Amino acid sequence: MSETGLSAAWKPDSWQSSTVGQIPRYGDAAHSEAVMAALAKLPPLVTSWEIEALRAHIALAQAGKAFVLQGGDCAETFEDCTSAVIVNKLKILLQMSVAIISGIKLPVVRIGRIAGQYAKPRSADTEVRDGVSLPSFRGDIINRNAFTADDREPDPELMLRAYERAALTLNFIRGLIDGGFADLHHPENWDLDWVSHSPLADEYQHMVQTAADGLDFFESITGKSIDQARRVDFYTAHEGLHLPYEQAQTRFLAHRQKWYDLTTHFPWIGARTSRPGSAHIEFFRGVSNPVGVKISTDMSPEWLRSLIRSLNPDNEPGRLTLIHRFGASRIRDLLPPLIETVRQEGALVLWVCDPMHGNTETASNGLKTR
Repeated sequence: MSETGLSAAWKPDSWQSSTVGQIPRYGDAAHSEAVMAALAKLPPLVTSWEIEALRAHIALAQAGKAFVLQGGDCAETFEDCTSAVIVNKLKILLQMSVAIISGIKLPVVRIGRIAGQYAKPRSADTEVRDGVSLPSFRGDIINRNAFTADDREPDPELMLRAYERAALTLNFIRGLIDGGFADLHHPENWDLDWVSHSPLADEYQHMVQTAADGLDFFESITGKSIDQARRVDFYTAHEGLHLPYEQAQTRFLAHRQKWYDLTTHFPWIGARTSRPGSAHIEFFRGVSNPVGVKISTDMSPEWLRSLIRSLNPDNEPGRLTLIHRFGASRIRDLLPPLIETVRQEGALVLWVCDPMHGNTETASNGLKTR
């Protein structure tokens, strides 16, 4: 996917000529351009070698030789950038990965929905309260939650705040992992309060302790340290919804002859922005990151076929992940035709299940739970 290979048909800003959805306009275009220029000068949040390593791991998962675990919040807030919140998210993913490894005996690729999940898609552009209509809150990277005209006005400066929070989060995660937080020799570091109340708490503790004891036994009889058990590879992901932010941190790396979105290792395209010809498809077809696409209930075989051909025309291993979110009641009917479409295309994809967003329940007070 070289610069010459994509030719003039693709540039980081070519999405602006496509059908744009879920991206509000900034009132002051000059201001937003200045912010994007400032973002483009800042160091990247992730590196191309990390991205390429993740692509290789996803390729292994596509071949049935690894398992991808992705977890995190539906939406991050700037207030969530605290050590306690970040540590707990990392603990949960580490605990889940140990349970999966114990069950399937395969490596687990850990991807956190973190350090960038600041934008929210909306079904309506406006919100009405007591007869007052204001723009919808679209996440901390775009506007503010308070129901006032000033707060709901899209503010490009928030992209800089999002970059800063993402950088702080990534720095802390890397420090924890490099410092031995993920060391399987010391699983007590991962304990969460809620685990002790779980009916499976004893089984989990036994599983983790067995793994730790096994490591100690092997090292004692061989006299060798299993260094790979002392740290893990950890990757980040977010929905690449706010394309001005993604564009600003997208760079052509001459030594690789590829474009990379350096805001995250694994961006994905949401169900609301994945129509053929959409701005989001146009943008992500040009970057070399592994890319995910949310597959929802209205996805047709023809639509999916178009996505596959647009996003991975060369059928590269590790490039494309399909994240289905049908819900327990509809998956039996809706998933098989799409699997057959992928088979007919001969496409290399990784199927990932999103068990949350297809199983939403609305409480009596209007709050959604998953």
